[in-house]
Amino acid sequence: MSGLKEIKIIVKWSGKEYEISDLTEQDTVALLKHEICKKTNVQPNRQKLLNLKYKGKFPPDDIRLSALEIKPNFKVMMMGSIEADIQEACTVPEEEDVIDDFETSHPFEQQSYDKQEVYLSKVQKRIRDYKIEMRNEPREGKKLLVLDIDYTLFDHCSAAEQASELMRPFLHEFLTSAYQDYDIVIWSATGMRWIEEKMRLLGVSTNDNYKIIFYLDSSAMISIYTENRGVVDVKPLGVIWGKFEQYSAKNTIMFDDIRHNFLMNPKSGLRIRPFRQAHLNRQTDRELLKLAVYLKNIAENCDDFTKLNHRKWEHYKP
Repeated sequence: MSGLKEIKIIVKWSGKEYEISDLTEQDTVALLKHEICKKTNVQPNRQKLLNLKYKGKFPPDDIRLSALEIKPNFKVMMMGSIEADIQEACTVPEEEDVIDDFETSHPFEQQSYDKQEVYLSKVQKRIRDYKIEMRNEPREGKKLLVLDIDYTLFDHCSAAEQASELMRPFLHEFLTSAYQDYDIVIWSATGMRWIEEKMRLLGVSTNDNYKIIFYLDSSAMISIYTENRGVVDVKPLGVIWGKFEQYSAKNTIMFDDIRHNFLMNPKSGLRIRPFRQAHLNRQTDRELLKLAVYLKNIAENCDDFTKLNHRKWEHYKP
């Protein structure tokens, strides 16, 4: 080993950093994955090493590390779950797939979490303490669109060589259309570094046809207790409304594939159909095209979004 150049790689995963140092330039990507598995328990076939590239693509397992552009203390961002978490992370209960948005009899609606002081105080704490990094300035007179990432814009559990293969069809066309009437915010239940990396890989952060005004990550969410599901993390739009007076329930809409994320603002949420198994569904998925029409119609014909029933968005008539 003394005659070979040693390589040290820092793997960033699940909010932590892991040093992989038992490597040389002649080791392969497969061995790198093996060493990562020993540190993290994420199996090699579950690992997505996002910024490790070979000729612009994810490197094959048999490529030697010497063929990659690896600088000293190179940091690799990894996506992947340990085997025990796979079923929970990549499987959604059947009723999440079948039921559109909120049913009026759903216990979540009956609880009125958005009016309980214990949760409103959590929202106020986020308004006070959460720091938003502005990427672009809000525009006068625009409504607000808040978007989730995983399974809404991006299939994050399927395997692919490039992020574009997992991107929901017509994403850029959808965002370009929405940007005409809405300021756009990305809110994901992950860390900020993951959000930034996904937006870069999808080409969202660099597209000239639209601008994202800011990102929100998991630390802007709050936890609430429900009798139906126990403790869940939700995305309270009041955090945004408390920081930007031009936005309110009257002009805000949020898309997410998980219904309980709307518990603090049930009238503002539209549950989008999850985008999974990208390789099977990307030729037929037209959800974003249809939603672009809906956004345009309500922007032009509705002054108060709280009067809308987003559960019936496909049947909306201006």
